[in-house]
Amino acid sequence: CTSLTSLAILRYVGAEYRNAHTLGQKALKLAQKLRDPVLLVESHWGLGCILFALGDYAAAHVHLEQTIAFYQPHHHQALISLNPADARPSAIAYDACCLWCLGYPDQALRRSEEALTLAQELDHPFTLGDVLSYGCCQLHVMRRDAQALKESAEELLQSPMWWVKGTVHRGEAVAMLGQIQEGMAQMREGIAAFHAIGARTLLSGTLGCLAVAQAKTGQPQEGLATLAEALDLVAETEEHHWEAELYRLRGELLLVQDDEDEPEASLQVERCFQQAIEVARRQHAKSWELRATTSLARLWQRQGRREEARALLAEIYGWFTEGFDTLDLKEAMAVLEELS
Repeated sequence: CTSLTSLAILRYVGAEYRNAHTLGQKALKLAQKLRDPVLLVESHWGLGCILFALGDYAAAHVHLEQTIAFYQPHHHQALISLNPADARPSAIAYDACCLWCLGYPDQALRRSEEALTLAQELDHPFTLGDVLSYGCCQLHVMRRDAQALKESAEELLQSPMWWVKGTVHRGEAVAMLGQIQEGMAQMREGIAAFHAIGARTLLSGTLGCLAVAQAKTGQPQEGLATLAEALDLVAETEEHHWEAELYRLRGELLLVQDDEDEPEASLQVERCFQQAIEVARRQHAKSWELRATTSLARLWQRQGRREEARALLAEIYGWFTEGFDTLDLKEAMAVLEELS
């Protein structure tokens, strides 16, 4: 069982997600048959991580909750002898990302803080790096909180074991904060290091951030080429986690590059936003759906389709029960007010 989960995680690191998922399911069935609580913790955790990358956030959330439910403090030594990170804080960190995607940004932030506190109390460097990478940096990238991302990335960089992830995330942060050339250089350095060690986990999202930075330097065509690379990676690996956002960004960059008054250009942009919404809906990913719908509503607003825009955006905005001080919900509300 342990060897199956370890193999699954190795496949996950290499972005062989379907293979990883098959191995993870076999590990869980064996753990359930043996009724071993440590193996149940480990196998649920492995599947939760893999399903998150596949964009199946609801299923990932279930497995991560099971990880937390089966975990007992005395499992710590046994778990870190099987895998480098302690499963409980790691599961809480990944669950923070799942909750954000599913449309619960405040709960996500609380889970992130909980995971970080637990990891700090454990005084286990690899677990702390795991939590900083996924429960903090990954979450802050999705939330577009550049300052929080920078702080977490710089803490992550203090661990030699997490240098590559720290470099990528610091690059994303400084680019978001306006130091675009420095940010792009760090992202490229991190991406090259990823390739050198054969790791590709969640690389499509990093390419998405690089594309945004390229567009900000006045090179939307370069950004579109990077997005094409990211979407090719999605097609190859089935890493669907960032897929909706990649389509949305493609629409935004096409808007920068082309004349939106040209019917064909406008139609192409609209198709990108619609595709982003469709992907997000399939994933029950309300946060990605809200962001893509806001982009589409802005496009329709400029085209004079104000009623359609308001109705579409009001529906998804009305679903949310928390996170009203976050950037995404503030932007959506601003567009709704313009449309009223």
